[in-house]
Amino acid sequence: MTNLVRPSDPEITDSTRQMAIAASASKRRSRSALRMMLPTMTPWLATGLVLIVGIVLFGILGPLVVVDPTTIRNIGLRGPSAEHVLGTTQTGQDVFAQLAYATRGSLQIGLIVGVLATVLSAIFGILGTYIGGFADETFSLFSNVFLVIPGLPLVIVISGFVPPASRGLWTIAVVLAITSWAGAARVLRAQTLSIRSRDYVAASRVAGERAWRVIAVEILPNLLPVLASQFVFAVIAAILGEAGLSFLGLGASNSSTLGTMLFYAQNGFALPLGAWWWFVPPGLVIALFGMGLSLVNFSIDEIINPKLKNVRLHKKRARTAARENRNEKVSQ
Repeated sequence: MTNLVRPSDPEITDSTRQMAIAASASKRRSRSALRMMLPTMTPWLATGLVLIVGIVLFGILGPLVVVDPTTIRNIGLRGPSAEHVLGTTQTGQDVFAQLAYATRGSLQIGLIVGVLATVLSAIFGILGTYIGGFADETFSLFSNVFLVIPGLPLVIVISGFVPPASRGLWTIAVVLAITSWAGAARVLRAQTLSIRSRDYVAASRVAGERAWRVIAVEILPNLLPVLASQFVFAVIAAILGEAGLSFLGLGASNSSTLGTMLFYAQNGFALPLGAWWWFVPPGLVIALFGMGLSLVNFSIDEIINPKLKNVRLHKKRARTAARENRNEKVSQ
């Protein structure tokens, strides 16, 4: 009769321990690299996020709870009161309701322009640079042409030639997008040239990886902080540009924005009449939203700027060393 011997459990050898330690260290490095791609939470960043979230929620939820902003009342120009929080216009329209709808319109334009400008800058700055050769030269020439053309006069000319009936929200957004992507494309081109020459990108190309996969997996993740910064800047420029166009009477004719509020306040002689509740709120929303986006952009700059990135790395190492010293004292 054969004796069945229970197999013993496999012993944990030194090589197994080293592999486990290496895997754990790799996970810590990946988590550390991910944290380094995110901005450090500071009071300035927290303030910017609070401003952005508050204004975005006001633009999204405000139109759902306010009265119809186009309703005309026979009460004339009135100051803030319990019935009308921000007063009324010359025709008795509620300014708070107009502000809610105008904030939503400006946010829509900012989002559309930010997405379109970022996509255009990525196509002309990343794709052409990676392909190289004639495509790179053509895309670079196209970017240089748009870069030297003055943006504001071009926007005014294009908006002026578009009939008012066809000058909708999307028309203004496209006009602003095609005049604001060239500078970002030049920055992305310089960054892509640096990344394209690195060893892991060359190894992927030698291994026969497709171009779209090399761009999406090897190049694009390294450019995410730059793209995020450019998106934030494009949103700021779009909201300010739309407000300027609307103030000149060249804005969207079939939508309400913060710029159109300022335009109608100017035409209604709000400033000479002292009706501050008509023109101060839209200007204040533009200023606060721009300040919030700027504070977020400054925090993203810590990741992009090598000097600020080194300072951030030294601070992180100092915090890690201080935490380890505290742990050693507690263990003793």
